[in-house]
Amino acid sequence: ALHAMAVTGEVTQPSYSIKLPTHIGDVVAGLHTAAGGDGSHACSGDMLLEALIGCAGVTLAAVATAMRITLNKAEISASGDLDFRGTMGVDPVASVGFENLRLHFDLDTDAPQESVEKLISLTEKYCVIYQTLSKQNTITTSAGPR
Repeated sequence: ALHAMAVTGEVTQPSYSIKLPTHIGDVVAGLHTAAGGDGSHACSGDMLLEALIGCAGVTLAAVATAMRITLNKAEISASGDLDFRGTMGVDPVASVGFENLRLHFDLDTDAPQESVEKLISLTEKYCVIYQTLSKQNTITTSAGPR
């Protein structure tokens, strides 16, 4: 069964920011320094990569436990290419959004290579954020009072 999830943020125009409520308190997101931000606010692009790492990490740990794989140490990094000329409207041909997302696993484990490959494959399969970003999705937009 589908479970609807929703988040609402409050925009502040003069500072080009939005206050996002989280379970650990508000996070204020604003412009990346490459887009004119002063670095005092969270960047939504960074938050996207952080969400990917967070989801992949939790999924990796759960799958490793199910596969009885001990992870002595596990680090995950995410990166992607972003052309700020597109999002800033400077170059109408430049793309808007990340391209070539990369997820890297640095794992210290005694598990055989084939088990590690299966672990990563299952992590990709069951990670919600990975799956959301790796396939096209439908987004609908509406305006007006709810």
